Amino acid sequence: MVLVLTFGVVLLITVGLSGLAARSVLSMWPRTVIATAALQVIPGGDASRGRKPEIMADAAHVIFNRDARSCTGNFFIDEDVLREAGITDLDRYAAGDGEPLPDIFLD
Repeated sequence: MVLVLTFGVVLLITVGLSGLAARSVLSMWPRTVIATAALQVIPGGDASRGRKPEIMADAAHVIFNRDARSCTGNFFIDEDVLREAGITDLDRYAAGDGEPLPDIFLD
């Protein structure tokens, strides 16, 4: 079900562009698992192997401060956005000591 919802969101973002010429439409996804309460309902979910939600907030802040015309229609990855902005030390976003688990929806 989560995969269907994820695909639906991406589809809505992509299709939504056609009728919103005067607006900016984009999407962003985490490179790794985000340590939220949702992980507690997933068997084997370990929040200590994720990143704090602040990584998404910081990446969104970078995007929101860009020219809307230059980034509309893009599907961003949080890590990539921060690295492009010069933020390369992502250890401060670690929720625990281990290496963050990759998000299951990215290759």
